[in-house]
Amino acid sequence: MRIFNKLTAIALVLTLCSFVLRDPDRITVYLVGDSTVCTQPVSQAPVTGWGTPFAVFFDKTVKVENHAKGGRSTRTFIGENRWQPVADALKAGDYVFMQFGHNDEAKEPQYAERYTSPEDYRKNLIRFITETRAKRAYPVLVTPVSRRKFSPEGKALETHIEYSKIVEEIASGYKVPMVDLDRRSRALYEKFGPEGSKTLFNISEPGVNPQFPEGAKDNTHFSEYGARLLAELVLDEIRKLNLELTSRVVKPKAK
Repeated sequence: MRIFNKLTAIALVLTLCSFVLRDPDRITVYLVGDSTVCTQPVSQAPVTGWGTPFAVFFDKTVKVENHAKGGRSTRTFIGENRWQPVADALKAGDYVFMQFGHNDEAKEPQYAERYTSPEDYRKNLIRFITETRAKRAYPVLVTPVSRRKFSPEGKALETHIEYSKIVEEIASGYKVPMVDLDRRSRALYEKFGPEGSKTLFNISEPGVNPQFPEGAKDNTHFSEYGARLLAELVLDEIRKLNLELTSRVVKPKAK
């Protein structure tokens, strides 16, 4: 009987320890998208996706996994088996932030392998949403961040009209939270102006950056500074959406 009681006590202690060791509140935030989101290789510095600074905003209960990849559209992201590992890993309470469009809409001959028709773009995003919800995780749509393009009057112009509209329609029809990064980014560029906004992008004169010795005139990809400001816009939108994720943002320490 004593041996039985000891074994029972040991089993009870192990059970209690398992509850203590598990952290049921820990979640993962998955980012899926293209080069404007992804973690860029060092060889591309100072080019930075907004997903890189975004990862540092949260407390220890949140793990951010950036699965975005440069040059990918919704179609190639699925075709290269980049989506399925995310879908398989999802658990209840996780988030998936999805921002595509730059490569889906690329109709130039050299980007033909990336192009995704508006109809297929819609279907692919709905698939991401449906499979995320099937795991009791939370999808969040992000409109494609705008490229830097100004009118002669200094107004930031829309560069993703058709595909951003599709994201908005899906968000409304499927009741999915949406971060309108297209609109917010254009407002940011206008605030900086045609010249000042160059600091947000990979734009440099020849001989300034050893990574781009001949200079760079890239109005799509962000500098470290630009990526940080874009990530802050995403965070601000999360707060406005009142997502549960907001409660996990790092709180400033009292002085």
